[in-house]
Amino acid sequence: MRYVAAYLLSALSGNGNPAAKDIKKILESVGIEADDTRLDKVISELKGKNVEEVIATGYGKLASVPAGGAVAVATSAAVGSGGAAAPAAAVEEKKEEKEESEGSDDDMGFGLFD
Repeated sequence: MRYVAAYLLSALSGNGNPAAKDIKKILESVGIEADDTRLDKVISELKGKNVEEVIATGYGKLASVPAGGAVAVATSAAVGSGGAAAPAAAVEEKKEEKEESEGSDDDMGFGLFD
């Protein structure tokens, strides 16, 4: 992802066809050592493509991704069965997940560009 982000930064700043040295320069400015294999893969996949068109295509693909389907299914199943216990259970599960996620991210040691 960092290679794609650096490629996009370079392309959106006016460099229509960023080279490996351009991307390496961006990555090294934030302390990341570039892996040539991954860098070459990103460059080969995006070479000759218009960045704005690639982003627009990505937005179109994201529009088809379902969001929030699991909660809706649990709620509709409870309504269909005539019971009210399932929505309460779903809310309780969400609370438990939230409590776990709050503590689980502490001290993970992950940075933005790790």
